[in-house]
Amino acid sequence: MATAPEHTGNALVIFDLDGTLLDTHVDLVESLNYTIAALDLAPVTYDDLTHLVGQGARVMIERACKLQGHPISPEALPPLVERFVAHYSANMPGHTEPYPGLVAAMDRLKASGYRLAVCTNKLEGLATGLLEKLGLTHYFDAVTGGDTFEHRKPDARHLTGTIERAGGDIARSVMIGDSINDIAVAKNAGVPAIAVPFGYSDVPVSSLDPDVIITHFDELTVELVESLLRDSAAKVAV
Repeated sequence: MATAPEHTGNALVIFDLDGTLLDTHVDLVESLNYTIAALDLAPVTYDDLTHLVGQGARVMIERACKLQGHPISPEALPPLVERFVAHYSANMPGHTEPYPGLVAAMDRLKASGYRLAVCTNKLEGLATGLLEKLGLTHYFDAVTGGDTFEHRKPDARHLTGTIERAGGDIARSVMIGDSINDIAVAKNAGVPAIAVPFGYSDVPVSSLDPDVIITHFDELTVELVESLLRDSAAKVAV
């Protein structure tokens, strides 16, 4: 096992969940379609998903209803959210699985002394429940969701709160995500951003101007993270 380099200190790598850590698309679509079936709406497809996810279950349901020609009032949403959460929770982990190379990448980072965390707009209970079902909770020093704090991504306070909970240092933190909320929250917090192109973004991740794009978690190395942290520190020093 690799020994921890002295320079890692309390360095922290923060991951988004859906579309970054985990391929959740089948289960999201199934639970979403189960939910909107209560309104006799036509099902959505995976191609629709990129336009629906990113802001948590409530917004996803609201967007799906609008997409299917049935805009819904705020007061009608709570029972639909309950229906979604109940179905999603009952079927965990379903078809969800980590993206290729993820577990090996996390093992590398942990072996080198890094802390890891999750910052997602998914409800915290769903995020922690899913990670537990997949046997991944032991990797993370903190898991925060869209209902953990008063603010959520892309508000910088969601990310800075996650860093604090994980015992990290904002000057030694990196955010990894697949969508505009992830890259925007990193920029808003002044943290380097790594984008992955295999998630649920409705635009090419290159258009979001991340610091780095990795196409496979084999590319998530200690050397890459340290390079980003050095570059970030150099920009601050200027």
